[in-house]
Amino acid sequence: MALATYTDLQTSIANWLNRTDMTAVIPDLITLAESRIARDLRLRSQVTSATITTVAGVQGASLPTGWLEFENVTVVSSPDIQLNYVNIQHLDTKYPNNSRSGTPVVYSIEGQQILFGPVPDSAYSVSVLYYKRLDTLSTTPTNWLLTNHPGVYLWAALAESAPFLKDDERAIVWEMKYKNEMESLQKSDDDGQFSGSVLKVRAL
Repeated sequence: MALATYTDLQTSIANWLNRTDMTAVIPDLITLAESRIARDLRLRSQVTSATITTVAGVQGASLPTGWLEFENVTVVSSPDIQLNYVNIQHLDTKYPNNSRSGTPVVYSIEGQQILFGPVPDSAYSVSVLYYKRLDTLSTTPTNWLLTNHPGVYLWAALAESAPFLKDDERAIVWEMKYKNEMESLQKSDDDGQFSGSVLKVRAL
């Protein structure tokens, strides 16, 4: 059968499991699969842009919707300032207790916030490129990944069934197929990104 929608995926998972006692669990398997895919996958099609506006005297701001990882963080000014990531310990040491304010030059992540250092002394527009989590299938009938690579969803969901199946040998096969599918997709996307160009190592 075609795997085009959330309903199709649930039906296919039920067919592969061939277990009548797991129907109610299948949506949970898909949710777990989506969490795993969000951790494992970084594709060009996931990159989106947003603008964060800082508040004077406030170090943090909410992360963009669906944020997984930043690709680029830039203060829009003249000239623009590209911010470097630092860990939270470095941020706290360099800019303790909001003791310094000015134009941000670094950022860190804490919980669901992006933190700036130094603390913004004004309202700055911060342009960000980031990897966005795919829309969950429980809220939309389909998404780009299910349409183009349904195997990723299918094998991931089936692999997540292992705790329910216990010693079912099929779980090992599904886990392997998920990893192979993910590696192939990520490699294809990475190769496409650098096609026709020479990789350069940036000096640190």
